[in-house]
Parts: sequence; structure tokens; C-alpha cells
Amino acid sequence: MKRLAKALLAAVLFLLVAIGGFITLNWAPDRPVHDLTARWAPAPSQFVTLEGMQVHLRDEGRRDDPLPILLLHGTSASLHTWEGWVGALKAQRRVISLDLPGFGLTGPFPDGDYRVEHYSRFLTTLLDHLDVPRVIVAGNSFGGQLAWRFALEQPQRVARLVLVDAAGYPRNATSVPLAFRLAQVPALAPLMANLLPRSMIEASVRNVYGDPDKVDEALIDRYYELALRAGNRQALRRRFAQAPSGEAHGRIAELNLPTLILWGGRDGLIPPDNAERFRRDIAGSRLVVFDDLGHVPQEEDPARTVAALTSFLYR
Repeated sequence: MKRLAKALLAAVLFLLVAIGGFITLNWAPDRPVHDLTARWAPAPSQFVTLEGMQVHLRDEGRRDDPLPILLLHGTSASLHTWEGWVGALKAQRRVISLDLPGFGLTGPFPDGDYRVEHYSRFLTTLLDHLDVPRVIVAGNSFGGQLAWRFALEQPQRVARLVLVDAAGYPRNATSVPLAFRLAQVPALAPLMANLLPRSMIEASVRNVYGDPDKVDEALIDRYYELALRAGNRQALRRRFAQAPSGEAHGRIAELNLPTLILWGGRDGLIPPDNAERFRRDIAGSRLVVFDDLGHVPQEEDPARTVAALTSFLYR
């Protein structure tokens, strides 16, 4: 019995030491936004005051463009996901990208409302502030869901629509990043508020790439550090709870504007059959699938994907 007791005590001590080590190695409390801006908001980044937030955005390219392009990123991403597209477009077009509320350097909505309707109203406020009456809207993942909802709710402000691995239909994922799964477990909220293993972010980013070998240390740093921006982790949990997958998908067939659908053939989070549903539901839409790319094709291969966009814009 004494030997068994000693063995159990040793096991408990080992477990406590292991847990303590894990917490020490992965302790990651919120970071204030001013600690992150030097690295992640160099020029031409700017911050504008909207709805009680300092919204991080970039407004680049030709000021005389009558139809700017508005780029909306996906869940846990930031305006940086569009940098390849912006670089290719800004010589000829005005291109507006931003960190949506709850993500990147913008941080959370002050009122904690993450319903898509609120995001849509926020976009109206943004465009009014920028004095932009009408745009071409492109969105990836959650940003794609917001793009088509905005086109439905403000049709006079959207001339063309670009959906990049967009959310919309009830979720049928074959592979979900670990970070997203844990963010949807309420019991883990107190733990995840101050713990964030960088390895978990790395695994999640690799999960959404068609070729995980393209994911480098700088890319992991970006997703990891911006996830730590004060308020973003709580905002992510709230958005998952308040904006369920498939909400209002019956209205997609109401869309009546030129629409380009771009998709990664290796997307496990929103598989390519969703692209076919968008194509069928949106009359006259055009679909381009990149067989070797994943859930963020605009980031994984900006050159090929922006070429498809350019063809759509000037046809």
C-alpha cells in the first residue's frame, strides 16, 4: 500500500509540474493595442474613430476611382490577408481594407453585438465616413458572408460582389482549425482568456492552407500576435455564438448583381460544394476553383487569384 501511495503521489506531482510547465510556456494575457501597432500598422495604415472604436484601415490607390474595392477578411484574420491583392490593384484602383471589429488591431465592438446585421450597419458607417457612395465588395470566409449580406441590405451601394471561400450555407466542414473548435467551448473561456499556445495558432493556420509548407514564421507571428490584441479572444467567442453558420442562407438567391466566386479546392473548413451552391443560387455568377489552394486562396497565392479578379472587373 505504501508503495502504491508513493506511486500515486509521484504521478500527481508529475502531473502538477507538467500542468505548471504548460501554463508557464503558454501564458499569453491580452496585449494593449499600442504594443502591436509598430509592427502591424506601418504606413499606409491609419486609425479612424467609428462607433467608439479606433478602426484600423488602409485606403490606397487612385483617389479618382469612381468605384473603389472594399476588402473584408475572415474570422481571426486581418487586413494583412489582402496585401498581395492590394499591391497588384492599387496602381489602377482605389482599394480599402480594414480590420473588422473583433479582429486585428480594431478590437471589439463596444456593445458586444457581433450579429451580421451590426457588421453591415458598421460598413455603412465606414463608407459614409470615407465619402464612398458605391463599391465593389470582396470578402473571404466570414468576410464573404458579410459581403453578400451587405449587398442584400444595401444594394444601392454594391456594384459587384466577389466571394472568396465565403461562409453562407449551413456548415459542412471536413476540417476545422483547433483554435476555432476551442473558441466554441464555453467551459474553456476562463482558461483561454490568458493561455494561447503558439503551436495551436501554427496548426490552425497550416490547416487552412492548401500547401501547409507555405506557412512561415512571420505569418504565424501575425496571426498569433493579433489574436492577443486586448478583447479579441472574447469577441471571437461571442461572434461564434451570435452569428451561427447558415443564418439567412435562403436569401442568397435574391442576389442580383455581377458576382465572382473564387474557391480553394482543398478548403476543408468551407468545402468546394459550397462554391457550387453559390454558383447555382446567384444567377449569372462566375466560379473559378483553384484546385491546389485552401481556405484563404487570396493569401496563399495572391498572383493567381487577383488575376481572376482582374479578369472579372474588366470583362
